Amino acid sequence: MKSLFVIFIACILSGPLSSFAQAQGKISGRITLVDGQPYGSASVSLLEVNKITLTDDKGNYSFDNIPAGNYTVRIQVLGAAQQDLKVTLTEGQHAKLDYQLTKENVQALQEVIIGGNNTNKFRRKESVYIARLPIKNLENPQVYASIPKELIQEQMATDLGSIAKNVAGAGIPMIANQGRVTFRSRGFDTEPNARNGVAGAAFAMIDPVNLERMEVIKGPSATLFGNSISSSYGGLYNRVTKKPYNGFGGEVGYTGGSWNFNRLTFDINSPINESKTALFRLNGATSFEKSFQDLGFTNSVTLAPSFSYQITDRLSLLLDIEFGQAKGTSVVRFNPFVSTVISSRKSIADMGFPYNKTFLSNDLPYTTQLLNIFAQANYKISESWTSQTIVSRARSSINGYITALAGRTDSTIRPNVITGYTQFIATNIQQNFIGDFKVAGLRNRLVVGLDFYNNYNDFDRVQVSTTAGTVASPDINFLKSYTGRISKFKVDSLASRGGALRKETNRDNTYSIYFSDVINLTDRLNIMLSLRGNRFKYGGVYDVVTGITAGGLGVGGIQAGPYNQNSLSQKLGAVYEIAKDRVSLFGNYMNGFFNKSGQTADGTALKPEHANQLEFGVKADLFDHKLAGTVSYYDIQVENSTYNDPSGNGYQIQDGTQLSKGVEIDLTANPIAGLNIVAGFAYNNSKLTQAAPLLTGRRPGLSGPPRSYNFWVSYRFPEGELKGLGAGFGGNIASWQYHTNTSVTQIIIPSYAMFDATVFYDQPRYRIGLKVDNLTSEKTWSVRLTPQAPARFLGSVALKF
Repeated sequence: MKSLFVIFIACILSGPLSSFAQAQGKISGRITLVDGQPYGSASVSLLEVNKITLTDDKGNYSFDNIPAGNYTVRIQVLGAAQQDLKVTLTEGQHAKLDYQLTKENVQALQEVIIGGNNTNKFRRKESVYIARLPIKNLENPQVYASIPKELIQEQMATDLGSIAKNVAGAGIPMIANQGRVTFRSRGFDTEPNARNGVAGAAFAMIDPVNLERMEVIKGPSATLFGNSISSSYGGLYNRVTKKPYNGFGGEVGYTGGSWNFNRLTFDINSPINESKTALFRLNGATSFEKSFQDLGFTNSVTLAPSFSYQITDRLSLLLDIEFGQAKGTSVVRFNPFVSTVISSRKSIADMGFPYNKTFLSNDLPYTTQLLNIFAQANYKISESWTSQTIVSRARSSINGYITALAGRTDSTIRPNVITGYTQFIATNIQQNFIGDFKVAGLRNRLVVGLDFYNNYNDFDRVQVSTTAGTVASPDINFLKSYTGRISKFKVDSLASRGGALRKETNRDNTYSIYFSDVINLTDRLNIMLSLRGNRFKYGGVYDVVTGITAGGLGVGGIQAGPYNQNSLSQKLGAVYEIAKDRVSLFGNYMNGFFNKSGQTADGTALKPEHANQLEFGVKADLFDHKLAGTVSYYDIQVENSTYNDPSGNGYQIQDGTQLSKGVEIDLTANPIAGLNIVAGFAYNNSKLTQAAPLLTGRRPGLSGPPRSYNFWVSYRFPEGELKGLGAGFGGNIASWQYHTNTSVTQIIIPSYAMFDATVFYDQPRYRIGLKVDNLTSEKTWSVRLTPQAPARFLGSVALKF
């Protein structure tokens, strides 16, 4: 009875008391860039109630259950002035407060997630990584290309080689025996070993499941990115990974196709706290595929979690991890016989090398493991200055069998096999201070940075060579029971009896300081002044067997002890916008360098090899972003390269020079709604102007085709009953190229024309696609003479949520 009385009294009081309770309201809004595109992941605070949140991928933010009153909404964007906006919330009402960033703050320092813009959807030029500063593409004197996830998705690209088809001059990717991929850029090898703007070395297969886009920076880039393995004289491939966003969503997909290809992917994103300041995203993939050749397979799994946390309105943290593990057999790698006496010129297509045969066994696999960790903390010191701290650690390991086929004569080959364990670990620590301020009325955007890079390598392996056999079937007389194939039994037997043992560790440290300043002399004219000071300390090679530390084997076998080298690298550029925000003229003078160990015959220590590039051209972004592109001419001069002393004394001569010059065109267009075009052209003229006698005056082997073209055209119905239905067609065409080019022997890779096509149906809740790669089954080879697959059919389905 007493409890009933209490309930009765409570019910009577609840009515009058509720009339005194103040109804809660809501404050929300939308933040956009200067061109109206939404700005995701901006920090928004409500000061009076100490609440903080982030905008979602449409630029929206919201504060719910707020009492009536006067409030201050603070918008914090790294690299832009703080904005405090006043708003009054009346009882039980909804107050909206939108904000658009000014022209000077088009881009922030953290990764911006842009959605909702269908105009020229393959144009994603703005980047926080290219210049390490918030400058637009039209303000940047350097040339770069960007392949966004929208294009990757439409082309159903499942590997980095397929993605790089959209890069002018990239060529057919060279796949190393560990799944490692290398491209051509301006006549030089270039690997995708930068990740989110810092070194992310990967001596293993890299799955693109967590790629937001691939950025391809052209030309020597050591001034801002150092001389680590992330860059070359031809440029830099930067993998930009997917970041968490404010909202729940994701998708699960399956792709199947020729040669038992099976691939499962997923992408899941979610806030993990009520205020949506802590965000989590997980990408993953597993793939299996047999080779189109008689034997061979690849099996892989990748997990890529990413976590971001807006700790305060000034401090944010990003943690990004990728883990990958793969097991597979080596691709065919053929090193033809090169005569130094008898003159010959031949094409790989005429040499009779079997196109569909591997000479391997599936019991000779390798396993690789990849672990990359990236952490970044951004702190807004003031309206003009931001601190950015980055720690990156990359580990790759290879265990098992790595094979190559070496030509012994024009008609015989000898298989070489490496078996054992190899490990590569790279650690990169950076501290950047980024400012946006005025001096004497001139706007300066400045980055000052400190960089520490440590490289550690560990080798425990042995190389063995089998006996030579005919091209049609090596070792046929020795291995009758194995039908002429290289077997695990034979390799293990040879390794147990000895071989070229490599059991060592080596390491090096690089200490750098750099700055880069973009000065606006007028609102249309800016100059870039950049400089890096580099201190390289090589620790030598520790031989595990002998316990002796030496310098390691260099060219010609000469050993040099631990050494130090200092280098300076400059980057100068100028941009003039002849039509503001639409057309700009640019020029640059940039440097790259690589350290060299050892000495010449007279005892002179080797100096760092370096290259300087002079480039100029035009960039355009016209018709409300419907046409964007770059046309440029470059001239790269390499000096201080080394080659073997012709006297045969085992030393090197360091007076080598090389020239690489050419023209590149990169275009994206959206002429009418639903129609998108990507096109590129690259012409490269490379020559060894001073080198070994057999090479001087000749185009280097493995430098790629002198001329290449790429294009992709797609149409998607933008509205009506067929909305989301589309088709795409593209191709890669290249002139013939040299594998080997000496005054005595030339080995040619023939020209090729490869075409792909796709149809797809993309809806808000699902996506279906069909794709054919290499429609005509064109026979061609990479620069390592690896045969490329004939027509491959793929089908995919993805469910979105």
